[in-house]
Amino acid sequence: MSKFLYVTDQDELTDHSFIGPLFQKYLNRHFDINTIFFSKSKKEIEKKDDGRIIVPENLSTNLLDELVINGFDITDYSFIVVRNNITLLKEILKKKDKYNYKIGFRLSFPKRIAKLQTDEANNKKTLFDIISNKIQTYSEINLINECDIFLPTSFQMKNDYFKDVKIRTFVIPSAIDPDNLHSNIQHDKNEKRFFYAGTLDKLREFETILKAFSNIKNTNYKLMISTKDPEYLENILENFPILRDNIEILNTKTRNELLNLIALSDVGLSVLPDIALFNSSTPMKVLDYYSSAVPCIMSNNENNSSIFEDNISAWFCDFNEKSIQEKLEYIMNLSKTDTALVGMNGQRRLLAVRNYERIAADLAHQLNIL
Repeated sequence: MSKFLYVTDQDELTDHSFIGPLFQKYLNRHFDINTIFFSKSKKEIEKKDDGRIIVPENLSTNLLDELVINGFDITDYSFIVVRNNITLLKEILKKKDKYNYKIGFRLSFPKRIAKLQTDEANNKKTLFDIISNKIQTYSEINLINECDIFLPTSFQMKNDYFKDVKIRTFVIPSAIDPDNLHSNIQHDKNEKRFFYAGTLDKLREFETILKAFSNIKNTNYKLMISTKDPEYLENILENFPILRDNIEILNTKTRNELLNLIALSDVGLSVLPDIALFNSSTPMKVLDYYSSAVPCIMSNNENNSSIFEDNISAWFCDFNEKSIQEKLEYIMNLSKTDTALVGMNGQRRLLAVRNYERIAADLAHQLNIL
């Protein structure tokens, strides 16, 4: 079995819903996989029994040399895939001929571009930022074109931000793990429970969703919010005192804790502004909702409509107060049974088209024919 090294951009303590099931579980059926995570506290490289390699952050600059010093034979690896980190990719490309491995670059999310757009939303973007972004994008495309395969989250992401990448491309979208589905626990409360999981910042304009909730006539609902940005949330909630009794702020520490809480809700929320950054891929929160067969209100865009069907397996709306309000009021009038049916339909659809087990098999085939 060929050996495969996946170099993540994640901390060792990350509870990552993508890396675990795809690379450490299903792709492990096709390759002997080591996955590198980084540590802020560790002083030495550690190899775990489950194939993880923990590398101190300060050793990442000369990663392959440090692995060799610690007894790893880099010639054992047929494939090395780097996740998001262009600096690491540059180093690993330099040693490709020496160790004779194939190289892939995994783009899970264009973080640098996201930061630029966030700065723009906060009126912090400068002319220097715009010029610097163009130079960096040009440099990144040149490096990616030296790889053997490009692994973006969607073709739309590639076309929007890296259209000049010419090498073989295989899309790895976010998906669900067929072995880790949670039951949709039908809570016994009379209220309708909505759930939002994920980042909150100015770019996501969560205030638009809160305004929509403020205007619906039926107030027999609970809006549950789990975010790593509680201070930002508290600040914007000051402008919505009418919603205070309907909102519950949650502080989930692990992915399992998050999924257990999602399973107690009726409807997930993933309505985002109509910009390329959010339209180019399916947010991980959507997959988390449907892992528990919790149906979702989501943005009406090409990516979502290629997977789901409005009012059958999801609910679509435009990103404006009126459209969101109308969809919320429609859902408030649905029975528990009708609501749950949309979630079950969505989960079945994702198992058919966004399934980590199948994606791993297809990725293995793509790598083996390089």
